[in-house]
Amino acid sequence: MRAKIFVDGSNFYFKLKDLKIGKTLDLNFDKLGKFLARKHTLVEARYYVGRIRQDGSEKTELLFDGQQKLLGNLKKSGWKYTFGYLMKNDGVYHEKGVDVQIATDILVATYENICDRIIVVSSDTDLEPAIKKAKEKGKIIEYVGFSHKPSVAMITFCNESTLLKREDLEPLWT
Repeated sequence: MRAKIFVDGSNFYFKLKDLKIGKTLDLNFDKLGKFLARKHTLVEARYYVGRIRQDGSEKTELLFDGQQKLLGNLKKSGWKYTFGYLMKNDGVYHEKGVDVQIATDILVATYENICDRIIVVSSDTDLEPAIKKAKEKGKIIEYVGFSHKPSVAMITFCNESTLLKREDLEPLWT
């Protein structure tokens, strides 16, 4: 069975941060892909993240440097990435456009028959219409969430669910 992994980077980052197990920058994405795909043939793993735009401030320089390290780590592991954008509101950055890109990619994978199983690492319920259509077309949709903050809605929307625990993730750091 061919599998494709879609990771909402912001969602993933904050759930990992809650667990206090390691920086996303140091995660071994090759191990993560193999762990999530299990016995299935991984045809693609894709990470979605808001693009850091430098504005000359120290904060954006640090964020940009961190993002460059993350992208290098993803490339090294054979992962692809797609950018959304970051919108600043009252000094706080919010990621935009990622959900639509994930939903579009779910539908492309479905209609172009790129895979049989779609593994979604996101708790964003906005993905429900794309998930519903993919399921109607015979795709198996697996929600991967976190046991400390599962999305009951995503569990309901998807065929299967995997809830990650700290002990599942600890071996994934290099």
